[in-house]
Amino acid sequence: MKYPIAIEPGDDTKAWGVVVPDLPGCFSAADSGIDEAIENAKEAIELWIETALDAGQSVPKPSSVAEYQKKREFKGWVWAIAEIDPALLSDEIERVNITLPKRVLARLDAKAKAQGETRSGFIAQLAIQS
Repeated sequence: MKYPIAIEPGDDTKAWGVVVPDLPGCFSAADSGIDEAIENAKEAIELWIETALDAGQSVPKPSSVAEYQKKREFKGWVWAIAEIDPALLSDEIERVNITLPKRVLARLDAKAKAQGETRSGFIAQLAIQS
């Protein structure tokens, strides 16, 4: 997925500001230039998407840069594309192997059972909560 990002140029005293117009409230900044601004925007987009999905909200599809370039609030801003791995949106189940000491696995299973969860469900909940 390729989201357009608007980058407000910075300088020696002002950070580079980044807004992701397709994702309300999604923004970031960078001190050292446009490359860092784009990388920070990717991280902000991924976190925004994870938060929305965890809350059961839908994730807007990316728009074209041309739609936003015409808006007055972005006059003088630089446009770039932040490419995000589409697997981030996937709820497809994938089987994985992990290696744990038996004592750790026993603790994991006991905690999962105490919460009425399967091992996999318990691990997933831990990952989502952190």
